[in-house]
Amino acid sequence: MPVSLRHVRRRLYLVLDQGAEIGGINAAVNGVLISAVIVTLAATVLQSVPTATAAYGSAFESIEHAALALFSMEYAVRLWVAVEYPPWRRLGAFRAALRSSISPAGLIDLAAILPFWFSFFVATDFRVVLVLRLIRFFKLGRYSPAMRSLFDAVYSERRALFGCFVILLGATLMAAGLMHLAESAAQPEKFGTIPDAMWWAIVTLGTVGYGDAVPITTVGRLIGGLTIFAGLLMVALPVGIVATTFADEVHRRDFVVTWGLVARIPLFSELNATQIADIMKILRAQKVERGTTIARRGEPAHSMYLIADGEVEVRLRHKHVRLGAGDFFGEVAVLRKSLRSATSVALKATRLLTLDASDLHSLMDREPQIASRIWDAARAKLGGELDKTSSDLIAAELPAEGTSES
Repeated sequence: MPVSLRHVRRRLYLVLDQGAEIGGINAAVNGVLISAVIVTLAATVLQSVPTATAAYGSAFESIEHAALALFSMEYAVRLWVAVEYPPWRRLGAFRAALRSSISPAGLIDLAAILPFWFSFFVATDFRVVLVLRLIRFFKLGRYSPAMRSLFDAVYSERRALFGCFVILLGATLMAAGLMHLAESAAQPEKFGTIPDAMWWAIVTLGTVGYGDAVPITTVGRLIGGLTIFAGLLMVALPVGIVATTFADEVHRRDFVVTWGLVARIPLFSELNATQIADIMKILRAQKVERGTTIARRGEPAHSMYLIADGEVEVRLRHKHVRLGAGDFFGEVAVLRKSLRSATSVALKATRLLTLDASDLHSLMDREPQIASRIWDAARAKLGGELDKTSSDLIAAELPAEGTSES
């Protein structure tokens, strides 16, 4: 494959699968796909209303055809770029595409378009097609970290949830059997058989209580009361499992993202895993939009900032300095407990890692190696291309070579 085509494939892979991390055109493409899913879902819901279909039927059809073309193109591109996915690079283009097509996300993408291509050639009940369009909702899982975390939580606890289902099935059988004994003579049309009574048991254990089947005997009511209490446990058990695992998944995802940001900062690039984990406990991730003033000249210095990605302009009195990913600013004013000597403004959407003054002091007190690296990096920056000036860094404030600030 020509190098230029391979570069295009790599770029498309980054656009589709890592748009949330890169920004720019990548985020725009994901925004278009998310908007298309939402618009088609709304159109599908409205299309089930006869009056709306009569008034806007042609518009609904146009939306569906445009979405079908867009999602089909997306699916084809995802198959083509699948070989760029790191675990599949050794499989080759065809096998990687096959692996992508049978993955959960790939099956959802296929289900979102395949029935509608068939509808062009095979007569299909319109209501079936309409309902199948709702499958596109699950495509949002590609773009929503919360939905991905929820799916991961359910999958990781699938055995425990299956166990809950088995317990629920057993409780349903027991409740239905007991209610059949207690109520079959009084209400044979509702509890005359165990399968009939199972409907009441499922509704009661699910805490829904439609009221279409109600015990009237004393024993039946006693069984019903006990079944209601059992139902509370049946509902709480899987909810508690999923909620706990979901929270763990969210924390784990945040941990991985923050770890990646910290490890990417040159200041911490040579630290071991224990030291990075220690720093992560006190760092706060912050995202600022273009034009946001991060710090103002003359304000008290409460934090130092590290740029994970993006660009910040430090406006000194006599010059402006641009800082990019990996640079940091605001540290000396924090260490000296002085006022800011510059105003810092985000030139584009920027992700920062913020370290509060008290946390910086305690970190440097207990980790002399990190303190030394901060001062060494500051001295190197002063002696480099920033012409001995960088945000709040003032040469006279730096400790002598080979010493660290206490």
